[in-house]
Amino acid sequence: MTRTQEPRDGSDLRYPPDVATLRGHDLSFVDTGEGPAILFIHGLLGSHENWTHLVDRLDTDHRVVIPDLFGHGASAKPVGDYSLGAHAAILRDLIDHLGIDRVTLVGHSLGGGIAMQFCYLFPERVEALVLVSTGGLGRTVSPLLRSATLPGAELVLPVIASSWVRDRVETVGRAVRGLGWRPSADASAAWKGFTSLSDAESRRAFLATTRGVIDPGGQTVNALGRLTTGEHIRTLVIWGTRDRMIPVGHAERAHEIFPGAKVVLFEGAGHFPHLEQPDRFASVLEAFVHE
Repeated sequence: MTRTQEPRDGSDLRYPPDVATLRGHDLSFVDTGEGPAILFIHGLLGSHENWTHLVDRLDTDHRVVIPDLFGHGASAKPVGDYSLGAHAAILRDLIDHLGIDRVTLVGHSLGGGIAMQFCYLFPERVEALVLVSTGGLGRTVSPLLRSATLPGAELVLPVIASSWVRDRVETVGRAVRGLGWRPSADASAAWKGFTSLSDAESRRAFLATTRGVIDPGGQTVNALGRLTTGEHIRTLVIWGTRDRMIPVGHAERAHEIFPGAKVVLFEGAGHFPHLEQPDRFASVLEAFVHE
């Protein structure tokens, strides 16, 4: 992969994505470095840009693959199946396309649920597993996400995601930043994800993905008691102690699936510990993948 000299569009993106056509639709992904492969899976409303700040730490002795899931980022947003199984199958197709046999999976939030589904469907392709603030370990989830599953959400979302609303929120944000306030990594990542819902295709994919794993009462997909191969998978679980999206108490439940899992809590971090404490996250991840 050829690296650009400067970030594009003011972002951290120094690794221009490739595109693979999988099952008739374009999937955008970053592929850089050589060595054992690490496949990063972002969460709901995320993209590969959630991970690119880690590439320099890892691609000297690992092959780093970071896709935009279908319905997200620069990838296609087709009408169709946005279940965990469908996402996992596309990721299997991607590593087949790249000629990769086994991967270490790193999944955040929804991406953690997809990673566990990948382990269930394709255990022979998994070298190790890293779950970051993952879904799929309990019912509890933020009321904000539960609201997206309510009847009529498809009518409300275009209004609150409109350019009129976004412009006014950003105006207020600039004003308070001028007074010295700085948004947390959680707030910045959530806002960037929300602004991606400006078009109808993205909103449709968001609602389909959300409703595939959440209902008005909480998460509907639970790996507990279902992923029977977990005891054979070397696993690391990372969680922020101030996660308001999925409670940190879910972290210890990972031991019910992955008895030998190592759990690392990031004190004071929220739902995006890899963005809030990037140096520590990189160090913990490096130590794990080099074991």
